[in-house]
Amino acid sequence: MRLLTTTVDSAKILVMSKSKDQTRFVRQMTLGQFDRLFPDEQSCWTYLLLRRWPDGPHCPRCDNTKVYESTARPWHWQCKKCGKDNRSPYRFSLKTKTIFEETKMPLRSWFKALHLMLTSKKGISALQIHRMFGTGSYRSAWYMCMRLRAGMKDPDFRKLMGIVEVDETYIGGKDRNRHWSKKSRQQRDAAGPQKLGESIGFGKVGVIGAIERKGSVVCKMIGEADARTLAGFVHHTVNEKVSLVATDDNRAYDYIDRRIRHESVNHSQREYVRGEIHTNNIESFWALLKRGIVGTYHNVSKKYLPLYLAEFQFRYNNRSNPDIFGEAVRGC
Repeated sequence: MRLLTTTVDSAKILVMSKSKDQTRFVRQMTLGQFDRLFPDEQSCWTYLLLRRWPDGPHCPRCDNTKVYESTARPWHWQCKKCGKDNRSPYRFSLKTKTIFEETKMPLRSWFKALHLMLTSKKGISALQIHRMFGTGSYRSAWYMCMRLRAGMKDPDFRKLMGIVEVDETYIGGKDRNRHWSKKSRQQRDAAGPQKLGESIGFGKVGVIGAIERKGSVVCKMIGEADARTLAGFVHHTVNEKVSLVATDDNRAYDYIDRRIRHESVNHSQREYVRGEIHTNNIESFWALLKRGIVGTYHNVSKKYLPLYLAEFQFRYNNRSNPDIFGEAVRGC
């Protein structure tokens, strides 16, 4: 094992690797390295500029490269191509069309919150960010975290290849452990007469995922776990030339495209591994996701669950990326 030292935008990150063919452990940027890389607000603006426009400023509306820097306002430019006329150009800033647009929070606070989210294996809650940063209200910290999660969505999606594992899971507590007002109708009817004015609760939320062995993971929230939904997810996320799709014994996966080699393990018969056929990798990702929800966030609503899935998916897919922070800023 040899110790390599790489420099990513002036931040030294230690990378330990055995060989090119084996999985390498990447140590992310520490808090000390973060403070040296971003000592003030000016350095954060410069870093965002280099990440967003490495070839120079572009107009976010028409992608014009011939823009003019504003002399009165720093980090602002003017585009005459998509303006009304030469005397009324389109004015934009470095934050325009980004998650940082129209924010009053310093850019360095956004960067530090992003760094904490990326270096926390099971995530960090908005309440913890609120305690550490001393934001004016919990709502401000929550808004910041949700916007950062929205920026972690992967725009460069490619279909999975090699050996792919597909499985579904369900997020939420057991119905029998819920408060009376949140139980399903079946549980309440079994327990006794329904109280007047109480609302009908919701069950668990389904999530389906596919993972490429030693590669990326793709997951999304689903409404119904029927054959059309599960087989359709496989069709949209897995390449037809995949060598194997491994699932459990859910009969809905029998409707996967016949051109794809599909094998399953029978969990109901306590069969978990048969040669290269298993779903251990995707189940490990589900364990990571659920430990984050139970231990860090405690509760995740159905409305915002896709944003949390994007966060865990981004962090997992960039686990071997020494510049995961720069990749996240580029997507913002």
